[in-house]
Amino acid sequence: MAADREGGARRRPGRAVAYAALGVVLLAGCASMPDSGDLRDVESTPRQDTGVRVFAMPPADGAGPGEIMQGFLEALTSDDPEYDTARKYLTADAAHTWRPERSTTVLANGPSIETDCGPGGREEANSVTCVLAGSRVATVDAQQAYQPANGSYREKLHLTKDSKSGQWRIDGLPDGVVMGKSDFQRNYTSVDKYYFASDTAVGASGQPVAVADPVFVRSKVDAMTQMVRSLLKGPTAWLGPVVRSSFPTGTALQKGSSGLAPDDQNKLTVPLNLKASRVASGKCSEMATQVLFTLRNLAPTLESVELLGTGGDRLCELTDERAESAAWHGASKRPEYVYFIDGKHRVVRMPTTSTGTGSVPVPGPLGEGGKKMQSVAVSRDEHAAAGVADEGRSLYVTSLASGGSFDEALVNSAGATPAERLTTPSWDARGDLWVADRDPDRTRLYVLEQGVGKPQRVAVPDLSGQIKDVRVAADGARIALVVEKDGKQSLFIGRIQRDDGTGQGISVDGLRSATPDLEKVSAISWAGDSRLLVVGQEQGGVQQMRYVQVDGSTLDGPAPGALTSVKAVAASEDERVPLVAHSEDGIVRLPSGAQWQKVDKDGTAPVYPG
Repeated sequence: MAADREGGARRRPGRAVAYAALGVVLLAGCASMPDSGDLRDVESTPRQDTGVRVFAMPPADGAGPGEIMQGFLEALTSDDPEYDTARKYLTADAAHTWRPERSTTVLANGPSIETDCGPGGREEANSVTCVLAGSRVATVDAQQAYQPANGSYREKLHLTKDSKSGQWRIDGLPDGVVMGKSDFQRNYTSVDKYYFASDTAVGASGQPVAVADPVFVRSKVDAMTQMVRSLLKGPTAWLGPVVRSSFPTGTALQKGSSGLAPDDQNKLTVPLNLKASRVASGKCSEMATQVLFTLRNLAPTLESVELLGTGGDRLCELTDERAESAAWHGASKRPEYVYFIDGKHRVVRMPTTSTGTGSVPVPGPLGEGGKKMQSVAVSRDEHAAAGVADEGRSLYVTSLASGGSFDEALVNSAGATPAERLTTPSWDARGDLWVADRDPDRTRLYVLEQGVGKPQRVAVPDLSGQIKDVRVAADGARIALVVEKDGKQSLFIGRIQRDDGTGQGISVDGLRSATPDLEKVSAISWAGDSRLLVVGQEQGGVQQMRYVQVDGSTLDGPAPGALTSVKAVAASEDERVPLVAHSEDGIVRLPSGAQWQKVDKDGTAPVYPG
């Protein structure tokens, strides 16, 4: 079991046998583990390359309770699809009733065996109780949804000695599996599955809007089949209220389906339990789009998806290109420009493909310097922009075209200081504009439909604190809020529930923390369909920049290069464009594979469209 140690995991001799040529590691039960003592850590399995699969060893004849516990916990971290080896450490009844798929509990350093699991000289003892303990990091539920967790973990496992065979086995244990963080990172991978916004939200060309729903699957256990099954079962409970699936209720893979993989033409065939008469062509295209968007996470070269019905009847086939036109999602359009405010308080822009550092004022009044801008947001189609001026007091919306003019401010704040007035605004794919008033006497979140008209106040029932920053996801179904309470600034993700005809208006519900370990979040930007770039500090730590998932998990990969005194960041759902930030050097950018480059020493407030 995982036990992260400073300087790397300590290994006991003879613990694992590796067959490198076969890509297999056999985890042997730890024969040297003692059967007495008060506290034992279960050590990590070696961190393996992605192509290496790990399989556990069955219990040795005559193994004591401690060895049975050790072997069972090791088996939970293996790549055994149905945990068949782990079940060999259980009695027949326990093996039949145990449900490992119910949950995965992730502990900081793996589970410690807290209670003596050996008979310890009482030869007549035929049963013992072991206690597994540790510090919780997260849980993954039966829907494969990740949730950060904290606090202590304590679970009892009971072992009994069979009177006939004389073998120790576990006969009482909770459902689910438990492992340390390092083993979780080796065993599981985060994958976005896709549904459609359930309201009338549409993209720029009228398509339904795809919404990412991240889940964790076992990475080396037929991950593609796992993901299709997960997609067909429907969205996670948190996202479910604001999305829909085009698959009819009850849709599943045909019996016996496993090992789904693209063929040599990069086409994936998915056999479903649907009759062709039940599937309209338009719905079938949406279904195939959901599959293709989902599985591109695991197979980036996937080019087409074919759905088959009962009897092998072809339902439809969809290519990658057609999927991009069938649904709108954040990465479907590469932004043409990155925008920021120059030293003259004008909104300027620079092509995302530019290798130089030159910028020019945008067309229209925002680029003319008539009002001193503090922040700006550009619509997803780059035809309109919203600017906050008058030291944060006023929000204006205008066209990014020559000859335009400022109308009256659409939102005003009476906050005492710029930091207590309007936030940077934010646009979603349907063209709605979001902004918050940080006035501590009347903190408000507003939305302006299509960026015009009277601002509607948005209810945030779960809000505990004051909103300090706002970024709406491209899909218009989720929103990121930086909330301050008791001197701590935290990042929360909420789902946007729109008026369904009941007169309830628009609300942000289900707020959940995305950065539970950060004490002060100072800048955020969406950086993918379910990923954000965050600048913040841990308690007593220094400022850092890193990527986080909307479910609160931290991605296993490099963080952007270090940067000092970051005040704002800009990223895009399209990962090909460079990161841009406002630091002590002004506006800087980070092209792929390069170092931070200075762009404009007097610039502030960088943004991509959105």
